[in-house]
Amino acid sequence: MEKSETTKSEALGKGEGRCAASLPGINFSTFIFSLNSSALVHLGMITAPGASGKEVNLPLAKQTIDILGMLEDKTSGNLTEDETNLLSNMLHDLRLMYVKLKEQGA
Repeated sequence: MEKSETTKSEALGKGEGRCAASLPGINFSTFIFSLNSSALVHLGMITAPGASGKEVNLPLAKQTIDILGMLEDKTSGNLTEDETNLLSNMLHDLRLMYVKLKEQGA
């Protein structure tokens, strides 16, 4: 094992390296998918890990959607076409879900 890998393994501690190895690599797409999942949890579309059921929290959903919107603005011109389309479509869908729930008085 190279020195950098040894340092990385030591930094992770016992057991954490195995968990990290099973997680996907982090890139822009996986990062925004993570934020999308958080927004979907707050919109009550999916159940949070470890939760017993779905719950709607519109203020947290709005905050996460706004974070994605800020990322769209700040990364404009610096993303691949696929990343741009992914983020744009994701935001469109989340915003529609948010507005629909807001109108329903959720």
